[in-house]
Amino acid sequence: MVRPSLRTRSVGTRLTAAEYASLERQAQASGQTLSEWCREMMLASANGQARKSPSVGTEVQAVMAELLALRTILLNVFFKQANGERVTAEQMQNLIERADADKLKKALERLLNGSKSAEG
Repeated sequence: MVRPSLRTRSVGTRLTAAEYASLERQAQASGQTLSEWCREMMLASANGQARKSPSVGTEVQAVMAELLALRTILLNVFFKQANGERVTAEQMQNLIERADADKLKKALERLLNGSKSAEG
Protein backbone atom coordinates (compact mmCIF):
# COMPACT_ATOMS: atom_id res chain seq x y z
CA MET A 1 0.00 0.00 0.00
CA VAL A 2 1.35 3.42 -0.99
CA ARG A 3 1.53 5.94 1.83
CA PRO A 4 0.37 9.46 0.99
CA SER A 5 2.95 12.23 1.07
CA LEU A 6 3.09 14.16 4.29
CA ARG A 7 2.72 17.91 4.12
CA THR A 8 5.92 19.19 5.66
CA ARG A 9 6.24 22.65 4.07
CA SER A 10 4.32 25.82 4.80
CA VAL A 11 3.75 29.17 3.12
CA GLY A 12 3.01 32.35 5.02
CA THR A 13 2.05 35.90 4.16
CA ARG A 14 1.02 39.12 5.86
CA LEU A 15 -2.37 40.66 5.16
CA THR A 16 -4.32 43.74 6.12
CA ALA A 17 -7.32 43.23 8.38
CA ALA A 18 -9.64 43.79 5.42
CA GLU A 19 -7.79 41.28 3.23
CA TYR A 20 -7.86 38.69 6.00
CA ALA A 21 -11.59 39.23 6.59
CA SER A 22 -12.26 38.83 2.87
CA LEU A 23 -10.37 35.53 2.74
CA GLU A 24 -12.15 34.33 5.88
CA ARG A 25 -15.56 35.06 4.32
CA GLN A 26 -14.63 33.14 1.17
CA ALA A 27 -13.40 30.17 3.20
CA GLN A 28 -16.49 30.16 5.37
CA ALA A 29 -18.76 30.39 2.34
CA SER A 30 -17.08 27.32 0.88
CA GLY A 31 -17.41 25.41 4.16
CA GLN A 32 -13.67 25.16 4.70
CA THR A 33 -11.19 26.40 7.22
CA LEU A 34 -9.13 29.38 6.12
CA SER A 35 -5.98 27.27 5.73
CA GLU A 36 -7.79 24.57 3.72
CA TRP A 37 -9.33 27.18 1.44
CA CYS A 38 -6.04 29.04 0.92
CA ARG A 39 -4.21 25.80 0.16
CA GLU A 40 -6.86 24.78 -2.38
CA MET A 41 -6.83 28.20 -4.05
CA MET A 42 -3.02 28.36 -4.25
CA LEU A 43 -2.71 24.87 -5.70
CA ALA A 44 -5.55 25.48 -8.18
CA SER A 45 -3.88 28.69 -9.30
CA ALA A 46 -0.47 27.06 -9.59
CA ASN A 47 -1.94 24.19 -11.61
CA GLY A 48 -3.95 26.52 -13.87
CA GLN A 49 -7.25 25.04 -12.68
CA ALA A 50 -10.50 26.92 -12.43
CA ARG A 51 -11.90 27.58 -9.01
CA LYS A 52 -14.41 24.97 -7.80
CA SER A 53 -17.01 27.37 -6.44
CA PRO A 54 -19.79 28.70 -8.64
CA SER A 55 -19.31 31.86 -10.63
CA VAL A 56 -21.67 33.71 -8.33
CA GLY A 57 -20.77 37.05 -6.82
CA THR A 58 -20.48 37.59 -3.11
CA GLU A 59 -23.61 39.75 -3.23
CA VAL A 60 -25.66 36.81 -4.53
CA GLN A 61 -24.13 34.55 -1.89
CA ALA A 62 -24.99 37.08 0.82
CA VAL A 63 -28.60 37.44 -0.34
CA MET A 64 -29.02 33.67 -0.56
CA ALA A 65 -27.51 33.29 2.92
CA GLU A 66 -29.93 35.83 4.40
CA LEU A 67 -32.92 34.20 2.68
CA LEU A 68 -31.95 30.78 4.00
CA ALA A 69 -31.44 32.14 7.52
CA LEU A 70 -34.84 33.87 7.38
CA ARG A 71 -36.45 30.67 6.11
CA THR A 72 -34.90 28.67 8.94
CA ILE A 73 -36.13 31.14 11.55
CA LEU A 74 -39.65 31.38 10.13
CA LEU A 75 -40.10 27.64 9.80
CA ASN A 76 -39.03 27.12 13.41
CA VAL A 77 -41.34 29.87 14.69
CA PHE A 78 -44.30 28.62 12.61
CA PHE A 79 -43.73 25.07 13.81
CA LYS A 80 -43.77 26.16 17.45
CA GLN A 81 -46.90 28.26 16.93
CA ALA A 82 -48.65 25.42 15.10
CA ASN A 83 -48.05 23.28 18.18
CA GLY A 84 -49.54 25.95 20.44
CA GLU A 85 -46.20 27.06 21.86
CA ARG A 86 -45.04 30.63 22.39
CA VAL A 87 -41.57 31.72 21.38
CA THR A 88 -39.69 33.53 24.12
CA ALA A 89 -37.16 36.27 23.42
CA GLU A 90 -34.37 33.91 24.48
CA GLN A 91 -35.62 31.15 22.15
CA MET A 92 -35.87 33.66 19.31
CA GLN A 93 -32.29 34.82 19.91
CA ASN A 94 -31.13 31.18 19.87
CA LEU A 95 -32.97 30.58 16.58
CA ILE A 96 -31.31 33.63 15.05
CA GLU A 97 -27.84 32.59 16.23
CA ARG A 98 -28.32 29.04 14.91
CA ALA A 99 -29.57 30.31 11.55
CA ASP A 100 -26.68 32.78 11.25
CA ALA A 101 -24.04 30.23 12.24
CA ASP A 102 -24.00 28.31 8.98
CA LYS A 103 -26.00 30.44 6.57
CA LEU A 104 -23.08 31.11 4.22
CA LYS A 105 -22.16 27.44 4.00
CA LYS A 106 -25.77 26.48 3.28
CA ALA A 107 -26.11 29.24 0.69
CA LEU A 108 -23.03 28.10 -1.17
CA GLU A 109 -24.24 24.49 -1.08
CA ARG A 110 -27.59 25.59 -2.55
CA LEU A 111 -25.90 27.69 -5.21
CA LEU A 112 -23.56 24.83 -6.14
CA ASN A 113 -26.41 22.32 -6.32
CA GLY A 114 -28.52 24.78 -8.31
CA SER A 115 -25.78 25.35 -10.86
CA LYS A 116 -25.23 21.59 -11.20
CA SER A 117 -28.96 21.08 -11.78
CA ALA A 118 -29.04 23.82 -14.41
CA GLU A 119 -26.09 22.29 -16.25
CA GLY A 120 -27.53 18.74 -16.25
